[in-house]
Amino acid sequence: MALHRLCRGAAALGCRRSSGLQGQLPGELVEALRAVVGSPNVSTALAVREQHGRDESMHRCSPPDAVVWPQDVEQVSKLAGICYSHGVPIIPFSTGTGLEGGITAVRGGVCFNLARMDRITALSTEDFTVAVEPGVTRKALNSYLRDTGLWFPVDPGADASLCGMAATSASGTNAVRYGTMRHNVLNLQVVLADGRVLHTAGRGRHFRYRGLRLRGGGHQGTPALRSHPSPFSPCCRKSAAGYNLTGLFVGSEGTLGLITQATLRLHGSPEAMVAAVCAFPSVHAAVGCTVQVLQAGIPVARIEFLDDVMMAACNRFSGLSYTVSPTLFLEFHGSPGSVEEQVRQAGEIVQLNGGSDFAWAREPEARNKLWAARHNAWYAALALRPGSKGYSTDVCVPISRLPHIVGETHRDLQESGLTGLIVGHVGDGNFHCILVFDPADLDEIQRVKEFATRLARQALALDGTCTGEHGIGLGKRHLLREEIGELGLTIMRQIKAMLDPKNVMNPGKVL
Repeated sequence: MALHRLCRGAAALGCRRSSGLQGQLPGELVEALRAVVGSPNVSTALAVREQHGRDESMHRCSPPDAVVWPQDVEQVSKLAGICYSHGVPIIPFSTGTGLEGGITAVRGGVCFNLARMDRITALSTEDFTVAVEPGVTRKALNSYLRDTGLWFPVDPGADASLCGMAATSASGTNAVRYGTMRHNVLNLQVVLADGRVLHTAGRGRHFRYRGLRLRGGGHQGTPALRSHPSPFSPCCRKSAAGYNLTGLFVGSEGTLGLITQATLRLHGSPEAMVAAVCAFPSVHAAVGCTVQVLQAGIPVARIEFLDDVMMAACNRFSGLSYTVSPTLFLEFHGSPGSVEEQVRQAGEIVQLNGGSDFAWAREPEARNKLWAARHNAWYAALALRPGSKGYSTDVCVPISRLPHIVGETHRDLQESGLTGLIVGHVGDGNFHCILVFDPADLDEIQRVKEFATRLARQALALDGTCTGEHGIGLGKRHLLREEIGELGLTIMRQIKAMLDPKNVMNPGKVL
C-alpha cells in the first residue's frame, strides 16, 4: 500500500519521463540549432532535459525536447527565429529558482538556458545605472559593485537571475523602502518570438516612466551623499514618449519574449545599517505594530514577520536562539543620526504593542547571519519534514487589511491540520504561507491546493492580489481571471497574440 502511494505521488509531482524526445523535434531543426551555437551547446539528453523541466515549485516536472546555451543576443535571436519558423515552443531558463512552474515545458519545445550570458555590459556610477545579461545574479552584481558606493537592493530569497527577476516582477525584504523590480528596471533588451530584438525604452536609454516615491533620503547628486538612500537616483527621471513597454515586459514571465539584458537603477550604499529582532505576544500585535510603524512615516528598510512555527524552524535550521513567538525582523538605513532616530521611534511603537526589547545585530557578520536565516526560511520549513515538498502562497493586500488576513490565515492553518508556516514582507502587505506536504499523499496535496486558493480569494476580497512577487505561472491562472476580470484577460490575450501569434513563447503560462 505504501509503495502504491509513493508511486502515485511520483506520478503527480515527478518528471514526465520518456525514452526519447517528447516531441521528436525534426532532425533539421536540431541541426539548425547546432549550427548557431555549436554541438556542445545543444543537448537532447534526458537527464539534462529533466533538470531544465522543474523549478522549486510543487508543479510536475515537464522537460523540454532540447536545451540550448546561447552566448549572446545574436545567437538568441537566430535560435528564436528557427523555433518560430517551425512553430516550436521557446522556454527561457537561467537559475531555475522560480516557485510557480514558470520554466516547465508543458508543451515540449526548446529550453533557452541563458546562464552563460553573464556579462555586466555597462555601469554608470554617475547615473546610478547598470546593464546586465541574464546570467548575472543579484549577489554577483552586488559583489561587483562593492567598491563603488552603490548597490542593488531587490533581494528575493534565492540568488536569482536579475533578468529572471524582471520577468517575474520579483521583490524581497527591501521592497518596503526601495521598491520591487517593477520600480527598478529602466530598460530591457528583449528578443521577440520571431527573433526581432526590441529595446523597450530605446537603445541605450534609461528612463523611469513612473515610480514609487520611496521614503527617506535626498537627491544623490554627489559622491559625498551616496551613503543616503534616495527616492530617485540620477538616471533620466522622465519620459512621456509613448506607451511604457518596459512595464509591459516586467512580470510577463517569458510569455512575450526573452529578456537578454536589463538596465537597472542602482542606489547609494547606506552609511549606517542596523538590524533588530523583537518578539510579540500575538500575531495581531506583531502585524499591527508593522502597520503603525509605516503610518508613522518611519523609513524602515526592512520589516519582516515570522510566526512562532517559522521562528522555531529558523532557530533549528540556522543555529539561532531567538524567542519562539511571533516576531519582527527590522533593518534601518541612513546616516548614523537618522538611524538612531528611526530606532527610537520604532522602539516606542514596539513597546506600545507589547513587543520585547530589541535584540540588536549591528555588525555586518551578525546582520548577514540574521538575514541569511530569513532568506533560508523556505529550506528551514522543508527541513521540518525531510523528504517533503513545499508550496508558498504569495498574496498581498492593502496594509490596512494585513492584520485581519494574517490573523485569519493563522487560524485557518491551525484548523486545517496542514503543516504551514507564515513569513512575509509585511511592510508592503505581502506575506507567504509555506505549506509543507508529503508528495506521496494525494489527499494532502489537494488540501494544500484548496488552502492556497481559499487564501488567494480572501486576499482578492480585501482588494489585494493573488501574487505579490512569485507570478502567475501554472498554478494561478484561474485566479488571474478573478483578479483582473474578463475584459482585462481579453486585452492581455490580444497583446500576447500580437507579439506572439504562433503562441511559442512559454505557452501554458499566465493566460
